[in-house]
Amino acid sequence: MDLILKDKVILVAAASKGLGFGIAQALAHEGARVSLGSRTADAIETAAGKLRDTYHCDARGYVLDAGDAASIMHWVSSSLEDFGRIDGLVINAGGPPIGNFEAFDDAVWEQAFNLTLMSAVRMVRAVLPEMKNKRSGSILTVTSGSVKEPIDNLLLSNVFRSGVVSLVKSLSNELADYGILVNNIVPGSIDTDRVRNIDENTAKKLDVPLAEHIANQQARIPLGRYGTIEEFGAAAAFLLSDRASYITGATLVVDGGKSKTVW
Repeated sequence: MDLILKDKVILVAAASKGLGFGIAQALAHEGARVSLGSRTADAIETAAGKLRDTYHCDARGYVLDAGDAASIMHWVSSSLEDFGRIDGLVINAGGPPIGNFEAFDDAVWEQAFNLTLMSAVRMVRAVLPEMKNKRSGSILTVTSGSVKEPIDNLLLSNVFRSGVVSLVKSLSNELADYGILVNNIVPGSIDTDRVRNIDENTAKKLDVPLAEHIANQQARIPLGRYGTIEEFGAAAAFLLSDRASYITGATLVVDGGKSKTVW
């Protein structure tokens, strides 16, 4: 299926590795022009270079701190100036610290608020003038299954990602008249540094060997394994494409069947 993404300009946050890079890679494969944002200049330029070398596409890296309002505005305005248009946005950021309630003071809560919830608010705010003017666009947030089933030891993520999903549902109604689609995508256990870090922390907390813990986790997934960033990226690319033109306010779960919740 042709996703009709050729020459579309898509901004992807937190794209130097992991889920964000998986999405950017899938978009580049489909011929999109991709603006990749991430905190480290060398890492994001390396990621953009990989896409250019592999897919011979227009991929550019920008320094982006998703927890900082000025950095978000600079990324979006620079991308618009360099590419001339914005057709899609992927809202993504590194996860907030792992831990339970008593582990966090007000400063950590505020940092997580800015990184996880306000980054979504600010990124949407930054692209809206261009998308409203064009009367089209697709916005996709990378969120978490914790919005339906809170995950132990991920309190901050549980709280603020639920806010992102509520924001998306509200925006899907507000922006429909402008032809702007707004959706969520939920990764299950995808093989990324974040999941490896969570596995390591959980195994240590349970005092079991890491390999045993991972085997137990995979046994709980009907497909029997962790997903890949390529599989996740392909699903995200579909939601960002014109083939998903009648989908808005929705949440797509990419988790190998692990969730027992009816979404």
